[in-house]
Amino acid sequence: MIQVYGIPNCNTVKKALEWLKAQDLDYKFHDYKKEGVTEEKLNEWCKEFGWEFLLNKKGTTWKALPEEVKSTIINQHEAVKLMQEKPSAIKRPVIEAKGKYLIRFDEEQYKFVLLKK
Repeated sequence: MIQVYGIPNCNTVKKALEWLKAQDLDYKFHDYKKEGVTEEKLNEWCKEFGWEFLLNKKGTTWKALPEEVKSTIINQHEAVKLMQEKPSAIKRPVIEAKGKYLIRFDEEQYKFVLLKK
């Protein structure tokens, strides 16, 4: 089963879900804004992608943070705390499938991992 983590109103998440539907792939969606995301899961993703990559510093959530808060995000522990408090600060979508992790929407990467038999 493909597990998709994200926020439903995010355009990138919408593209990913539309692509999955077009390929007739079954998936389960986890809205981490409503359902949250565990510290363990965030640390797992940080191990895979690196906390600096997982933390979305280009989004409005990060940009809206006061500088004194941004300046405290200097390691994985602090980044994970922030991402738990503000899940919109996590890059999205994050997909877990076939023992692999994918982040953001990349059609070629999706084809390679998700359509490979």
